[in-house]
Amino acid sequence: MEKLKEKISLLRMEAEEANGRADEAAARIKQLEYELALKEQECVSLMHKNELLEGEIERLEAQLLEVKTAVEDESGSRNISECLQKKIQILEEELELNDSNLRKTTDALRLMDVKTEHFERRVSVLEKERDEIEAKYEEMTRKYEHVKAELDEVNQQLESL
Repeated sequence: MEKLKEKISLLRMEAEEANGRADEAAARIKQLEYELALKEQECVSLMHKNELLEGEIERLEAQLLEVKTAVEDESGSRNISECLQKKIQILEEELELNDSNLRKTTDALRLMDVKTEHFERRVSVLEKERDEIEAKYEEMTRKYEHVKAELDEVNQQLESL
């Protein structure tokens, strides 16, 4: 009888631990999903900035072409052309930096996706373990009640003798 009570108590503790692990995993998944959303937002922002910079580069290249044409006509326009070329070079460097940041962010998003999938699988496993432990607990409770009823019946028979 005591062993049965200990076993039931042990199963209860295991069920509580499994529930705790499942809750922790669910909280971790929510945190990772939040971080993923932030990274996606950052990625969209960087892509937008990248598009703006590409447009700016195209505009400046068109201006540079116009300036080069004007420089051929006028020798005094060289400073303007050099300034525009420097600005284009700076913008191209910024574009390269933004592309690099975009790649890094994309890689981080992929990693977050992998981690999220891992934790989702882990939560599924923990929930399954919890369900199995609960089923064992219910079975042990039924057996306990049955054995208790038999014991009470035997005690009544002994008392009636």
